[in-house]
Amino acid sequence: MSDSHSTQSFETVAIHAGNTADPLTGAVVPPIYQVSTYKQDGVGGLRGGYEYSRSANPTRTALEENLAALEGGSRGLAFASGLAAEDCLLRTLLSPGDHVVIPNDAYGGTFRLFAKVVSRWGVEWSVADTSDPEAVRAALTDRTKAIWVETPSNPLLGITDIAAVAQIAREAGVRLVVDNTFASPYLQQPLALGADVVVHSMTKYMGGHSDVVGGALVVNDAQLGEELAYHQNAMGAVAGPFDAWLVLRGIKTLAVRMDRHSENAAKVTEMLTRHARVSSVLYPGLPDHPGHEVAAKQMRSFGGMVSFRVAGGEEAAVEVCNRAKLFTLGESLGGVESLIEHPGRMTHASVVGSALEVPGDLVRLSVGIESADDLVADLQQALG
Repeated sequence: MSDSHSTQSFETVAIHAGNTADPLTGAVVPPIYQVSTYKQDGVGGLRGGYEYSRSANPTRTALEENLAALEGGSRGLAFASGLAAEDCLLRTLLSPGDHVVIPNDAYGGTFRLFAKVVSRWGVEWSVADTSDPEAVRAALTDRTKAIWVETPSNPLLGITDIAAVAQIAREAGVRLVVDNTFASPYLQQPLALGADVVVHSMTKYMGGHSDVVGGALVVNDAQLGEELAYHQNAMGAVAGPFDAWLVLRGIKTLAVRMDRHSENAAKVTEMLTRHARVSSVLYPGLPDHPGHEVAAKQMRSFGGMVSFRVAGGEEAAVEVCNRAKLFTLGESLGGVESLIEHPGRMTHASVVGSALEVPGDLVRLSVGIESADDLVADLQQALG
């Protein structure tokens, strides 16, 4: 984070970091530089450091500066999708023969990337319950180069003690990667807790309006930042200028949105815990959640993601998803509108038969910022 933002509150940084007024017109919003190439001031004389928009683009630069400031990092990188960011990270950190510890609950696309893509490159992985630091320690080998964590996790809302696992990573000389998508930097800042890399699907809470796909990496290590930037340019899956602009716009309201997401999720959870057709509710804000104390320690609030299991099994869970009206049946999460899905048949179909397989009776909610009373009423009618 630059010195100019180091003493400012999150809400101020979200609005101002990277968002300097346009020097030509005074426009308070960074322009969309929808351009592929730039006139050079003589051979090799780059004006402002720009030559070709795969390498750098002013709109993307503004977003990357904002991302670094929000996560308290020294370098932010914006990608075409969350998986593009993950792919760049893995190919930067790893070589054939290396090993990664991955969580026993994670986004299905992340698991697919490990199980079906990087494994063909000779990278090995093993699964650990990252909510148990000693299980993570036990999973390390002499070839481990990284520990991968999601907290809260997708879709079971597990919580990992970032500081505890960061200590294990430091002792072993490996990198700790934290997917911060569910929390957003407003609720949680993994770098401050000892993580080496923060990953985001900016499609979710960062963009916040279900109108853009993007990914991000944020680091504190300047050398690692340079290596990631080299691979980003060499591989080319960069965020386009309009997508970068949309995420910048979304981030300005991140704090107020996350407050409302969290408030609504708490009210939805209160109803679900009392409903006869719900066998269990998975939400770190609940006092009986196994990760509640850790979440309360490392998060500002508990977020807008809620999962629950339906009495009656898988078909009953699918029926709840189909009966919802205000909750839109759809994949993704983090938008202002509420979404409902069946992970086993939708976002996590790729983990069926693996150690990450999710229960068939599970329903996942992305609780939006509509009226909480309306959301509760819709779930009540969906549950019957």
